[in-house]
Amino acid sequence: MTQPKWFTDGFPHIWLPYSQMKTALPPLAAKSTQGCTITLEDGRELVDGIASWWTACHGYNHPHVSQAIKDQVDVMPHVMFGGLNHEPALKLAKRLSDMLPGDLNRVFYVDSGSVSVEVAMKMSIQYWINKGQKGRSKFVSFKDGYHGDTLGCMSIADPEEGMHHVFNDVLFDQFVVDVPRSQNQLQEFDAFLAKHKGEIAAVITEPLVQGAGGMKMFSPDVLKNMRETARKHDILFIVDEIFTGFGRTGTMFAIDQADIVPDIICLSKALSAGMLPLACAVARDHIFEAFLSDSFDDALQHGPTYMANPLACAAANASLDLFDQEPRLEQVQHINRKLRNALTPMQSIKGVRDIRILGAIGVVQVWDIKDSNWLKERFIEEGVWLRPFRDIIYMTPAFTISDDELDKLTGAMARVLTQWSKL
Repeated sequence: MTQPKWFTDGFPHIWLPYSQMKTALPPLAAKSTQGCTITLEDGRELVDGIASWWTACHGYNHPHVSQAIKDQVDVMPHVMFGGLNHEPALKLAKRLSDMLPGDLNRVFYVDSGSVSVEVAMKMSIQYWINKGQKGRSKFVSFKDGYHGDTLGCMSIADPEEGMHHVFNDVLFDQFVVDVPRSQNQLQEFDAFLAKHKGEIAAVITEPLVQGAGGMKMFSPDVLKNMRETARKHDILFIVDEIFTGFGRTGTMFAIDQADIVPDIICLSKALSAGMLPLACAVARDHIFEAFLSDSFDDALQHGPTYMANPLACAAANASLDLFDQEPRLEQVQHINRKLRNALTPMQSIKGVRDIRILGAIGVVQVWDIKDSNWLKERFIEEGVWLRPFRDIIYMTPAFTISDDELDKLTGAMARVLTQWSKL
């Protein structure tokens, strides 16, 4: 189809994410968004099944969030956070601390999820240095895990199955182990931590769902056992709730289902309702207190230029208003029931390996996707926006999605998978 001039002029100068640009389909020209709909420049409309990498939890262009940003831009769109503070950031920090369990009280703002993980890693390493325990600089992470694309984050991803394996020769050496789902695996995990505790700064995990590593899921009991085993060996415990936070798994935070308090939690994506870049690492009191000293060397040396951006913090505060005022978690449970009813029968389609559903996450895993471009094109023809990757087709819709829109998504998935099974 004919592309607008801005597209034909600009596309030769763009490097796309996660794309082999020699073989990838050309991206679609988006004109506008509203609710759960993406409108293209050529007039086609797509029901968005993944909420822009699961950020737009309230749907696109929610008027309450939009108005908060408009009000803030007239007052103060940005100011440096070094030596200055402002109301949106401190108000948000207080609200997050009140929402999170235990003494997760100290919010360090950054502008992307992967940087929040990097900051959590730096906090963990320096925590032990400040306490006089040098050499505790490695991390225990889990196979099928993913925490971002920056260098430290790549080092804690699955070195074999992850997308960053080409960097294995230059990444930091870490411990990547199996998720301890069984009793035997838990015993092995316990023994491993006991053996290497003098080298380990922290254990880090995505709680309940390993997102970009393939939407692999595990139970709250497994998460609780991970946390308790780390505590047993005096090892810090970090949870990466960049994907799972803010209602996605059915509770406000995935850790709520395991009734645990990590030492550090990383938040992003839905934090600002998909409107503006914002992330944070929130630490417990004892982590923060280890950095208090008369020596500047003991301070956390990190400070992104746009940290605590007032516009992004205003968006996040407005997003939390909506969680307070509108029935978001009830909507997640409704989506969960609809996904179970619609996706479970797809288990009978030839080539389907597994169906996984948690909260407002629906996953169909197949044995092999030989041509993801074919699937992507067919979904667009069906009027839906779904992006298969690896061996899965997944849905993470906005919590405000209507029944008709959700039915359109699941119906398209069933039809396309049935056609795919016959290729």
